[in-house]
Amino acid sequence: MRGQKGHEVIYCSGKDRRMTLNQLAYFQAVARTENFRAAAEELYISQPSLSRSIDALEKELGVTLFERTGRGIALTKSGRLFLEYVNRILEECDIAVYKMKELSSSGGRIDIGYVFPLANYYIPHKVRTFLDLPENEHTTFGFTQNRTSHIIREIKKGLIDVGFCAYAEGEEELEFAPVLRQEMVIIAPHDHPLADRDEVSVKVLEDYPVIGYDRFSGLGGYTNRLYRNLGIKPEIVCECADENAIQAMVRENFGIALVAGVDVLNEDEIKILKLSDADLTHYVNMVWLKNHYQMPAVKRFIDYMKESADMDAEHI
Repeated sequence: MRGQKGHEVIYCSGKDRRMTLNQLAYFQAVARTENFRAAAEELYISQPSLSRSIDALEKELGVTLFERTGRGIALTKSGRLFLEYVNRILEECDIAVYKMKELSSSGGRIDIGYVFPLANYYIPHKVRTFLDLPENEHTTFGFTQNRTSHIIREIKKGLIDVGFCAYAEGEEELEFAPVLRQEMVIIAPHDHPLADRDEVSVKVLEDYPVIGYDRFSGLGGYTNRLYRNLGIKPEIVCECADENAIQAMVRENFGIALVAGVDVLNEDEIKILKLSDADLTHYVNMVWLKNHYQMPAVKRFIDYMKESADMDAEHI
């Protein structure tokens, strides 16, 4: 960027203003060497061109930046003050260029959002294995946990790069890809009449009080659609945000529940029962904006998650 003829970049513009980054770099070099000839050689430009550039800069600023001192030159008081600002400006430019180059290669920050059940194992494990790849050593992550509707809003606003949540109908601007299969199971207290079985009919949900998911969550919508499709009408006594909360209510004998068989379920606290007459599966989707620029690191992460999805198909 600095000292290359024909590659001037406007630093500030407006009526009668045409200051360039090249001029600032020229000024910095002259101030450091205190010699026009030495600065011109360092910058690979002719001494007359350098002198004209500094003269134009002084004319624009309305101050004298250098004064003659015998055979050499020295900064004036105004020049010393201006140099402080120039040093900061050019340093910030160097940092900006470095950061952009970092983003274009292996670096950058990936902001992801995910539903609460994925926080215990799935997301930490997948991010860790992604970062362990040599090409991702300079990548960092930002993490957000929330329900599906919030995650989708944040993606559409550009605040999250990639989300992990339930599928949402009618979101034409988003791309969804299933990455995790979750078998649906029924959980019950250890002292419940069902606790001596290993599997049960889905119809038992009509025989006992049921703890449901929050109806506005992805799994809440999914289970309510299942109930309608299966023609069953469970008695929902309360709704909870996630499996942790549902498991706690079941453990305390508030009822049984149909839940995704996630890794937070603890068989020391509740009985996990497979379904004998229904193969119910919920899929966690990875979601991102269609036709939207992605940093190389984000694209690598999406590709990595797609490639590893098959390996996770049986992870419950």
